[in-house]
Amino acid sequence: MHNDLIVIDGLQYSNWNRAIFQQLKEGGVTMVHVTVVYHEQIRETLLSIAKWNRQFEMHHDLIMPVKSTADIRLAKKLGKVSIMFGAQNCSPIEDDIGMVEIMRELNLMIMQLTYNNQSLLACGCYEAQDSGVTRFGKQVIKEMNRVGMVVDMSHSGERSTLDAIAMSQSPIVISHANPNSFHEAKRNKSDKVLKALGESGGLLGFSLYPFHLKNGPDCSLDDFCDMIANTADLMGIDHIGLGTDLCQEQPLSVLEWMRNGRWSKEMDYGEGSKENSDWPRPLSWFRDSRDFPNITRGLQKRGFNADDIAKVMGLNWLNFLDEGLKPQGLER
Repeated sequence: MHNDLIVIDGLQYSNWNRAIFQQLKEGGVTMVHVTVVYHEQIRETLLSIAKWNRQFEMHHDLIMPVKSTADIRLAKKLGKVSIMFGAQNCSPIEDDIGMVEIMRELNLMIMQLTYNNQSLLACGCYEAQDSGVTRFGKQVIKEMNRVGMVVDMSHSGERSTLDAIAMSQSPIVISHANPNSFHEAKRNKSDKVLKALGESGGLLGFSLYPFHLKNGPDCSLDDFCDMIANTADLMGIDHIGLGTDLCQEQPLSVLEWMRNGRWSKEMDYGEGSKENSDWPRPLSWFRDSRDFPNITRGLQKRGFNADDIAKVMGLNWLNFLDEGLKPQGLER
C-alpha cells in the first residue's frame, strides 16, 4: 500500500546530500518541505536558494523543485522527490513587506512568523508574555495571502497562533508540532489552538522530533498512532498530516544556530533543560526517511482505513497546498 501513496513530509532540515535524497526516495516520499533559512537574512537566503539550485542540477535524477502543486503530482509520476522551500522565521523579509512577493517569486512557499522568540511579526512560544500578532505582522499575513505564501505558526505562542488563524484569509499551517495533551512542551499546541486550526481549514503536521513526544526517544509507534487518532477526533481527519522535523547528519553547530542565531551569547536550551543541549537519540522505528512505511503500517494496525491513511500520509497536505498556494489577488 505504501508505494502507491503520495507521501508528504511537512518539515525537514537535514545536511542534504545524495545519500539522504536516496533515503527519501526509498521511503516513498513524494514531497518534502525543506527549511532554507532559520535566522538568515535576505542575502543569505538568496545564497541558500542558489545552493539548492545546484543540488537540483547535480541530482536531477532524484529531486526536483516545487513551483506549484502540479510539480508534486509530477514527481510521483516520475518517481522523484519534490522539494518545497520554506523559512522557519521571518528574517528573509527583514523589515520590508515588499520582500514577501520577491521571496514567493523565488519559490519560498511557506514562512513562519516567529521562531521561538518575539519577532517583528508575532510572538514566539518561549517568550513569557505573548502580545499576539503585531501591526506589521497583520500586514504581512495579508500580503502572504495575496501572493499565495502559506503562514506557518509552528514555533509561535498561543495568542499569536490564534491571531494568525483569525486574521489569515487562507488557512494556516502548523507544519511540525504535536498536541500538548500528548506531551507537554512549549512548542506543542493546546486543544484550543488545534480545534480552531481544524475549524478554519488549517493543517497540523505531526512532529517526530523526540523532545516533542511522550517518553522522548522511547516513544512507541503505537503511542504515536494513538496521538494521531485522538487528534483526528479533535480536528477532523482532513486536517492532519506529518511534519517530521527530521534533522539528519547535522553538527552541533547547526543546533546552536537554530537555538541562538545571533541574538544570544549563551546556549539557549529551549525547554529549559540541559538535556536539550544536543541532538536527541532517534526513535527506533523512525531513524531516517526510509522508515516512512513503518508509519503506514502503524496506522493500519491502529485501525485507520486505506482512505484515511492516504490522507494522513500526504493527501491532506496536497489538498491544503492546492488552496494555500493560490494567490488571493495580485492587483497593483
